[in-house]
Amino acid sequence: VPCFVNTCFPQAGIAMVRIFEELGHEVDFKEELVCCGQPAFNSGYWEEARPVARRALTALRDADAVVIASGSCGAMLKVFYPELFAGTAEEADARALAARCFEFSQFLVEQLGVTDLGARFPARATFHDGCHGLRELGIKQQPRQLLAHVRGLELVEMAEAESCCGFGGTFSAKFPAISTAMGEVKCASAVETGAEVIISNDSSCLMQIQGLLDRQRQSLRTVHLAEVLASR
Repeated sequence: VPCFVNTCFPQAGIAMVRIFEELGHEVDFKEELVCCGQPAFNSGYWEEARPVARRALTALRDADAVVIASGSCGAMLKVFYPELFAGTAEEADARALAARCFEFSQFLVEQLGVTDLGARFPARATFHDGCHGLRELGIKQQPRQLLAHVRGLELVEMAEAESCCGFGGTFSAKFPAISTAMGEVKCASAVETGAEVIISNDSSCLMQIQGLLDRQRQSLRTVHLAEVLASR
């Protein structure tokens, strides 16, 4: 469970756990798991990122599969851990963990073969593709396959579905004006669809988008994919 989900959007993590337990799987969340090290890694502080990432490597060593409610943190573990630990004693562990890491929708569709969870979510919605999930993990059709089976949901694609929302973690802190401008493009595209809800598989993106929508006094609300799929 990524830091920002654990701290700000626990309902997304709870929904994900509920779904897996209903499917008959045992879910383990280790409290010693903290940050995956991505903020330091993205800022170029690889030496500082390794001790943080090392804790995750140790805590997740015995997991059959690691499922992550975020394309962003998912990419860190699956794509960037092998890069971060290349040439170190932990390289083999990092590569072994990467092979067992999956983004939430990817795991449901590709590993479990599940697309219909019996969900009901009556709303007109549009979907935002987070950058890390889309570009690093190849997540595009999996969430849409799941949403296609949600009763009462009308999914309307926005023109800027694949455009960055401008958050980018530390990017939004370093370049706030550029971040805001990018987010405004995303929000305008979502509003154009006439949707009531913006769905994504990354809460960090939704936090950025919802903040801008609130400042614009728009009625659009954001919700994580797991929450939609857990709705009855």
